[in-house]
Amino acid sequence: MIIQFPRVILVLLLLQVISSCTSSSKITYLQDVYTKKSANEKSPDYEPKLQIDDLLSIIVSADNPENTIPFNLPQIQGSSDISSSQNNIKTYLIDSHGEIDFPVIGKIKLAGLARSEANKKMAALVSEYIKNPGINLHILNFKVSVLGEVNRPESIPINSERITLLEALSKAGDLTIYGKRTNILVIREVEGVKTYGSIDITKSDFINSPFYYLAQNDVIVVHPNKTKINAAAVGPNTSVIISSISLLLTLLVLLKP
Repeated sequence: MIIQFPRVILVLLLLQVISSCTSSSKITYLQDVYTKKSANEKSPDYEPKLQIDDLLSIIVSADNPENTIPFNLPQIQGSSDISSSQNNIKTYLIDSHGEIDFPVIGKIKLAGLARSEANKKMAALVSEYIKNPGINLHILNFKVSVLGEVNRPESIPINSERITLLEALSKAGDLTIYGKRTNILVIREVEGVKTYGSIDITKSDFINSPFYYLAQNDVIVVHPNKTKINAAAVGPNTSVIISSISLLLTLLVLLKP
């Protein structure tokens, strides 16, 4: 015996099933990338700016390694043997004034400079003591944090000094199906002032955004989409149960002789 259902109920159930389907326009990244004239344009060079609380490794080199000993102090001072201390060179934290305290030279303001600019500034200062010095400067605590609707929310250490938003999301295991791709929040601090960017990764325009390349200590927040919010309001399994019942009832109708 086949259960009889009023037509209005059947229509509502069918609409429920249809509405539960997710449109590809809500989850596909860079949907218009092939229609943009700028799709094949070369991306501009990018270098992160040094910030307060950056931990730096600064190694000075020269034709005569002995001349660099005063500048390449080991973490634990007391030995001037280059071969034993080169792998344990002292690190420098940019203080609240944007400065480091470098051996021989003293206070040097580096915050706000790109790494290449900081290299040039350091080389100019050290050249007063060493002829044609080389400067190897790196940020040791470069990291970004990814929170919200991703598969692995975490703080991600970055070995290089250049990472894109898409790369960071990939390292966090990509967005879950409940992640809102049209409004990803990036929180960035510049010279003590927090700035905020809203990124829509379903459109290719964000490639030209200042938040496409991430800076050290950026925080990426992926908001939940409407489906996740509604599920949280009525219970995590309710929408699944309703969809399953709707599908079952629809199949019963379709199979009716």
